[in-house]
Amino acid sequence: MRYGVLGSFEVSSGDERVVVGRPRRLALLGYLLLNANRFVSTEQVVDALWGERPPASARGQVHTALSELRKVLGACGGDPLSSRSGAYRLAVGESAFDVTVFRRFVGQARGRFGAGDPQSAARLVREGLALWRGEALTGVEAAFAGPVRVRLEEERFAAHELLADADLALGRHHQLVPELTALLDAFPTREGVAERLMLALFRSDRPGDALAVFARVRARLAQELGIDPGEGLRTLQQQILNADPALKRQDPTGTAPPTGRTAPDPRGAPAQPVAASVGGPAQLPAATADFTGRQAELHTLTELLEAAAQGRAPRVAVVSGMGGVGKTALAVQAAEGMSHRFPDGQLYVDLHGFGAGRPRTAQDVLAGFLADLDPSNNSAIPEHPEDRAALLRSVLAERRVLLLLDNAHDAAQVLPFLPGTGHCAVIVTTRNTLTDLPGALHLFLDSLDVEEQRALLSRLCGPERIRQDPDGAMRLLAACAGLPLALRIIGARLASRPAWLPSVLVERLDSGPGRMRELTAGQLAVEATFDGSYTAMRDSEVEAEREAARAFRLLGLWPGQTLGVEAAAALLDRPAHRAAELLEALVDVHLLQTPAPMRYRFHDLLGEYAAEQVRREEPAGVRAAALLRSISWYTLALEDAFTAMNTGGQRPPALGVPCPAPVPRFRDNRDALHWCRQELPVLTEAIARAAHGPRPDLAWRLAVGLMGYAQTHSWAFDWEACLRTALRTAREHADPLGQAWTLRRLGAAHLLTARYEESVAALEAALVLFEELGDGASGASVLGSLSLATTDRDRSLAYARKAWEYYERTGDHRGRASALNSLAYALLLAEDYQGAEQRFQQALALARTESNLANTACMLANLGDALRGLGRQEEAFAALGEALEICEQLGDVVGTADLLDLTGRTHAHFGQWQQARTCFERILDLGRKYRLPDHVGKGRRGLDALPPARTDHWGSRKSAG
Repeated sequence: MRYGVLGSFEVSSGDERVVVGRPRRLALLGYLLLNANRFVSTEQVVDALWGERPPASARGQVHTALSELRKVLGACGGDPLSSRSGAYRLAVGESAFDVTVFRRFVGQARGRFGAGDPQSAARLVREGLALWRGEALTGVEAAFAGPVRVRLEEERFAAHELLADADLALGRHHQLVPELTALLDAFPTREGVAERLMLALFRSDRPGDALAVFARVRARLAQELGIDPGEGLRTLQQQILNADPALKRQDPTGTAPPTGRTAPDPRGAPAQPVAASVGGPAQLPAATADFTGRQAELHTLTELLEAAAQGRAPRVAVVSGMGGVGKTALAVQAAEGMSHRFPDGQLYVDLHGFGAGRPRTAQDVLAGFLADLDPSNNSAIPEHPEDRAALLRSVLAERRVLLLLDNAHDAAQVLPFLPGTGHCAVIVTTRNTLTDLPGALHLFLDSLDVEEQRALLSRLCGPERIRQDPDGAMRLLAACAGLPLALRIIGARLASRPAWLPSVLVERLDSGPGRMRELTAGQLAVEATFDGSYTAMRDSEVEAEREAARAFRLLGLWPGQTLGVEAAAALLDRPAHRAAELLEALVDVHLLQTPAPMRYRFHDLLGEYAAEQVRREEPAGVRAAALLRSISWYTLALEDAFTAMNTGGQRPPALGVPCPAPVPRFRDNRDALHWCRQELPVLTEAIARAAHGPRPDLAWRLAVGLMGYAQTHSWAFDWEACLRTALRTAREHADPLGQAWTLRRLGAAHLLTARYEESVAALEAALVLFEELGDGASGASVLGSLSLATTDRDRSLAYARKAWEYYERTGDHRGRASALNSLAYALLLAEDYQGAEQRFQQALALARTESNLANTACMLANLGDALRGLGRQEEAFAALGEALEICEQLGDVVGTADLLDLTGRTHAHFGQWQQARTCFERILDLGRKYRLPDHVGKGRRGLDALPPARTDHWGSRKSAG
């Protein structure tokens, strides 16, 4: 597949053009392309397509468009569109998207120009510009499209300026004049274009025309913007008036522009003349030769440096991120590329804010900087740090100097070095956020995306190794989790072992406790890098930092999970507000990530590191107590969620212990289901971990409590695995109550997947245990479930009547609705439609009284089936229609599909073939959209049965409990 947006939207497969179709689908594809190879959430897509005012149906429209888009792209072979936890990702090859190819050509051109090869630079940038076919994203109407068009047009313009610089360096000024004249006509206030045109005219022996360009631009700037030309244009005008011979010189290397001409700009920002100067200190470390990715961040840094060099006040950029993420590499790359714009010097210092060694003091570093800037005046350096900082500001005020302050600990360590006025710039790298640094631009570096990771590994160990073992390479990338330091270590190890393929290293790296030890090569070590961040907090003299280090360790008990504030509060044994402060403190030093508001998780490698620290530094008793608090909290929260779901069934026994932290307040069924869906990964892990903890009963309590979620989200098979773990644990600890409840829920899980014999076996075993425990209410509820599970009509009716007799005898009202439903369903199986209708009406009245929407929908569905059997068509469809509305309101996809199946079969029963077909087609759409293979099968079978009509009763809703 190939995609083009630099003009009209084009998609092709091989030589064939692919028609994407509707405008909404086209806009969605455009947004996914611009975020290629990374997951974007439904919320992000809604914001991108509609902005601040999305329609109420926005999410539904997105899901529909995604389904349609998947069909279009899938028809071309492969499945480039994938989903994960409500997020979507479009896989796009390195050369398949014209924007990526354009940026690669221009980036290579800048590199060649900076390396003194303007010939290659001009060729590369022309190839990039040839990809443009008109205005970007033509035909795409969406909120994101306008800003993206502007940004892409800026990149295109910057490429034109880079091409002009290369052509000027090659002496092609005569050919440039008409091109730049046309460009300035289109963009009359672009000073960078005007400067290049003036220089080309001057070198073409047309100084009068060059000065006329200056006059025209000055008038246009005054008229449209109310400003004067910048310093660059004014300086160039004076040089032309003075016939400065330096302007005639052409430097074919493109690396040392003469006085007054524009310097090559590594990212295409409008360039300005550089004044001649005696060279100052040049302390920048060597740039990384195989620097890969980070193009957006590099562009942002370069623009900031250019703004500072033009005298629009000093600029400060803070590049932050976790250790090993590539902050210094990015900062040095940007600084090296723009060093020519700061001819009075480039200063560098490692402040040792994190890692080995004591942090550098302002006293010492200021003295060094002052001496470097004025070697002849060392005796005049004052003693007091504040005086030295003031002197540095004075020295920098009249100079163009770039300062790179690497590895800063906090804002206090940086403040003494900030210039007050002038043309200077400062780049700070840090593992902290430095939000209290005034006037700074903040750039956060996250892990590299998959394409950047693959490109870096390919450059480090050679593309042939990746082509020979692509699966092994992808597994290596997963093990390195997007961390550039880890990738460099792996690349170095592979490069030093030419006979090894990536898969050779995979087994030593792929998760497991040895990954930290394996990620070491020479002086590079991921664990040592993480040590610098962690030990700085652990060994701090500040109590709050030591407490944050403790939180980091204890969070290592859940290294692969995302936790909310309340869950973390239980784990840390701290009030919720204090837990939130500790979590945010860890985010500030990039030891923790926050993927969503008030949600926290580790980077994969940091999680493994934290797990190792908690094993090393916390006693076993402390670890066990923290896990018990955490799992108890999840158990209590799930109890409340089960209550809020109001399934109408019997509640499992309460845990009955004080809650270690506040649990969420669930407003309704939907709220509780959302919480379960969000916490499902940690809940399932908690079941497995509880089995080996001091309270093994928590395993079955959690597994049993997940019934409400499993019923509405087609999660029966995964739920069964959780229940089997819980049952094994209950048996190992001779816990009859746990066994009874787990077997009861296993019966419900089998019933949800139509495995009736297994359901009956589990329920009968549960019934025996409940009878031994003397729990009549639970036994009666199990009898009701047995009546639904058995396919023998007589046994079904006997089970249902026995359950109903218990409720009649005891006056227990809690399970009456479910018992009535079971009895009515048994009568329905026996084709006693009149008796079934009577009982369903009674059960429905109870469900409505209890405000139980899920049970109400179930009763209505079954009532509709009974009314079908009685031939009361209008009443049947009224009941089925109301049930369908409730399921859709609850977001119960499985229930909605079941109702559509029953409604479709009822339409078929009454000979309404078209209405039946519509229902079955909707089931197919839902089954494909939400990956429900059983319901896809139901939809196909329903369609295959049209016509003729079916006359028996089909698939009434069963309320397993």
